[in-house]
Amino acid sequence: MARTSAVVILAAGKGTRMKSDLPKVLHPIGNAPMLHHAMQAASALSPDLMIAVVGHGAEAVAKAALDFDPEAKSSVQTEQIGTGHAVLAAREHLDAFEGDLFVLFGDTPFISADTLARMRSARATADFVALGFEAADPGKYGRFVLEDDDTLTAIVEAKDATSDQLAIRICNSGLMCGDCQTMLRLLEKVENDNAQAEYYLTDVISLARADGFLCQAVLCDEAETLGINDRIQLAEAEAIFQESARRNAMAEGATLVAPETVFFSLDTKIGRDVLIHPNNVFGPKVLIGDHCEIKPFCNLTDTVLEADVKIGPFAHTRGGCHLSNGVRIGNFVELKNATLGEGTKAGHLSYLGDSQLGADVNVGAGTITCNYNGFEKQRTTIGDDVFVGVQTALIAPVEVGDGAYIGTGTTVTKNVPADALALSRTPQVNRDGLAPRLREKFKADGERAKARKNEAG
Repeated sequence: MARTSAVVILAAGKGTRMKSDLPKVLHPIGNAPMLHHAMQAASALSPDLMIAVVGHGAEAVAKAALDFDPEAKSSVQTEQIGTGHAVLAAREHLDAFEGDLFVLFGDTPFISADTLARMRSARATADFVALGFEAADPGKYGRFVLEDDDTLTAIVEAKDATSDQLAIRICNSGLMCGDCQTMLRLLEKVENDNAQAEYYLTDVISLARADGFLCQAVLCDEAETLGINDRIQLAEAEAIFQESARRNAMAEGATLVAPETVFFSLDTKIGRDVLIHPNNVFGPKVLIGDHCEIKPFCNLTDTVLEADVKIGPFAHTRGGCHLSNGVRIGNFVELKNATLGEGTKAGHLSYLGDSQLGADVNVGAGTITCNYNGFEKQRTTIGDDVFVGVQTALIAPVEVGDGAYIGTGTTVTKNVPADALALSRTPQVNRDGLAPRLREKFKADGERAKARKNEAG
């Protein structure tokens, strides 16, 4: 049986090289703060406790942690003086905790669930486990000092390393796990007599060895350890995320006609046998059911598509939309906070905002729900089997009963009973022979305006 576990995510840094007022860990990758990526990875451990250590922009970062996990805790690191000091800042939530403690970083978004599982497995035989990688360019990374059997004897920061240690290619990712109370006790012994004058989490390894504990290295691919420090690395991370999301979607049974033109969010969920055409963007909170088709140039946010929905091209959904089985949404249709029942169709050139439509409704081109009066939003409710004619304006709040028929060009200002025909049109007037006279008048007006403009110079 797996030991209980707690996760501390270090997220206190300002991120000076981002050149931003936004805390570094709140910069988005896949439309989600990079902090959420770290928290999602940690969630694979099913931790009993998750703590974000915050500092710069503490309130905003703590809120972001709660947005991902309403049970997440936060602790403030009042001054950023090292990773060891940061972990101790979470002690208020850990003093009574018995189990393993995993330390992750909020600006390292690509650690995989498999890697964390291997670290947990290594805890079966080791007291402390640290995650490393073989670096193509070790540079300023900390180095793993290993014995032949991958027993870890120390982690040495590059600025404190000897020339022999700098030749080591196995580098420190920063992630570590071990018994929570033992780690906290060892962190209390850490000193800051180093080139950075900081309290390093990495010193736990040498202190643990001195106390007779066994420390083990687990290695992962270098790509998993990518840290984000500036906007260039942020863009590189976005590209890595999108490539991975596209491959995952295809591996799970979706067809992407031109994968490089499709953009996902961290929480996008795509069903099986979904066909996604080129140039589509999926914002946060999108769930696509089986057998859907997303035609080109759609932008979906906060939207659920049940099975067999076809949408686009050039469709836009946002703000809490739910499209039931078999819905059809076509060219230049925008939905906002709208629920559409089974089989309902809106083929083109319509806006349906703050609306609830029943099953098998036909929405004609140019239909608009007029949902905002300048002060508040109002809802439009349309029943089942309603026909909405072309160029209809529905002035909310308004209800249309089942089976009603709304004639072309109607402005609906009051409720329409079930099975009623609603019409509101200004009577048409034809005046024989007036068109040539009107045309001559407009022509003369135009010539006079042109002459005045020429006289004015």
